Amino acid sequence: MRFISIFTHPVVPSAPPSPDVMAKMGALIAEGMKAGWLIATEGVDGNSASLRVSSKQGELTVTDGPFTEAKEVLGGYALMEARDRAHVLELTRKFLAIAGDGTCELHELCAPST
Repeated sequence: MRFISIFTHPVVPSAPPSPDVMAKMGALIAEGMKAGWLIATEGVDGNSASLRVSSKQGELTVTDGPFTEAKEVLGGYALMEARDRAHVLELTRKFLAIAGDGTCELHELCAPST
């Protein structure tokens, strides 16, 4: 089963992660890649130019960020392979133990039809 985990911070971080947190996260990422449960992961630069693209009745609307009305700040994502829901929850607990305050929204991905 593949899952995508979308991590959000409850507030805009006031500073980048400490070297200790970065080292622990790097070790977890290396462990996950080697074990095969982590397929891809990246953080999101909160200072980068963001776009929101909406479609309504065939008309596209593009809105430039940052989105000040957002109540949460996107921190990153992880694409994971897990045996089941219990396994993906175990993996997410490991991540949050290092990342600290925030939320991981987990979505099971649909296998492409052949």
